[in-house]
Amino acid sequence: MFPTKDAAADDRPRRQAIRQTLRYLAVLPIVAGVTAVAEIFYRATGSDRLSSIFLAGVLIAAFLLGSGPAYLAALLAFLVYTFQVNPRFQFSFGSPDDFNVLILFLVVSGMVGLLMGRVRDEAASVTSRQRVTKALLDATQEFSASSDEAYIRNRLAHHIARATHGEARCLRPSEDAPAGWTVRALHIGDTPLGAVAWQPRGGATLGDDERTMLQILVDTGAAAIARSRLAAEKADAESRARTEDLRNALLSSISHDLRTPLAAILASSSSLQEFADSFDSATRRDLATTIREEAERLDHFVANLLHMTRLEAGALTLRKSPFNVPEVIRRALSRRCESAGRETRLTIATDLPEAFGDPLLFEQAVGNVVENAHRYSPRGVPIIVTATLDGDAVRVDVQDEGPGVADHELGRLFDKFFRGHAGSETSGTGLGLSITRGLMEAMDGDVTARNRTDGVRGLVVTLQLEAAPA
Repeated sequence: MFPTKDAAADDRPRRQAIRQTLRYLAVLPIVAGVTAVAEIFYRATGSDRLSSIFLAGVLIAAFLLGSGPAYLAALLAFLVYTFQVNPRFQFSFGSPDDFNVLILFLVVSGMVGLLMGRVRDEAASVTSRQRVTKALLDATQEFSASSDEAYIRNRLAHHIARATHGEARCLRPSEDAPAGWTVRALHIGDTPLGAVAWQPRGGATLGDDERTMLQILVDTGAAAIARSRLAAEKADAESRARTEDLRNALLSSISHDLRTPLAAILASSSSLQEFADSFDSATRRDLATTIREEAERLDHFVANLLHMTRLEAGALTLRKSPFNVPEVIRRALSRRCESAGRETRLTIATDLPEAFGDPLLFEQAVGNVVENAHRYSPRGVPIIVTATLDGDAVRVDVQDEGPGVADHELGRLFDKFFRGHAGSETSGTGLGLSITRGLMEAMDGDVTARNRTDGVRGLVVTLQLEAAPA
């Protein structure tokens, strides 16, 4: 536990005594200087009206050194002035008027020293309070705008150093404060947060008001550090909650999407095994077709999970090369659509060049988009696929007549497990478009989505890939 009092408290009286002694010793050259000026003035004019010169010395001492040294300057000026007036160099008075003048000089010089010293001390105190208050205000504004603990600690040390005109640093619980530095513990309640240490320039002593304001600054910094930790804990808790929600959604989707094809495969295979002899050839072909289609569906689902895992782990292998886009699109359509009896209309531009990327990954990306379009489109409505050249990129548009997506949901369409409100009744995990985005980005391509603008409800998903050099 860090100490809550000054680490250099035992050494403070000695340092204060040295500084006080130096302040009083500084009076000597001031009085010597005005004495020399008074002597020069006397020899030049022959007049012994020298009080204003010595009063000027008292004013200088009060302004530079404070009230105490000003009193000493007044006393020394009185003694020297006594020896410089007629009769010179004698501690005697020529007349009662001379005595009155000297006593009046002593009183006036003392009062001048008192007033000027107090003005000086008060001005210095106000300046110090303003400096610390400004540092407190600036620190409060910076602390309230940040939740980064390291930044808050750094700025706390900066503002304390500025307020004390010295050095400061924030200490971790395992760090020791430099010798002779003032240390204050950072804590909220019984929770230790480290400490802050500082040393004013030249070992100067801070006033009570300054120490109070610095303690307020320290407490403000401790509160900001505690708040940043609470914010980090809240963000971590929210992240864990989101992860748990995603895990639950994934498990729910997996349990449904795995169970459905497996149930169909088990039912069909069991029927073939037990009643094959009683079925005609057409029924047996239908059952075998169901087994194949559901197995392909299951294989596609597992492949999607594998692709997502590889994308998130950064382990996806790319083999980029020029490839024929129409050939890859037709292959994706044959695997995803024709076996399920889904109709797709394909339009290929006559001047379409080859694309530069991984043909297998592009086939997977196009297949995912087309399958998603069929899933949300009414039965019997064809999907329109168009491949064109758009500047330096090959562009593939997949257009459906599904329910579309609300404008505020378009930005989340490619997020994992996201399914728009309009398609919430349709089965699926919400992984297909997310995987498509990951595949396209891995090939330095792009994928976007927008609602149709031709008066027909539906969605247009656009895939773009760099055209291969001619």
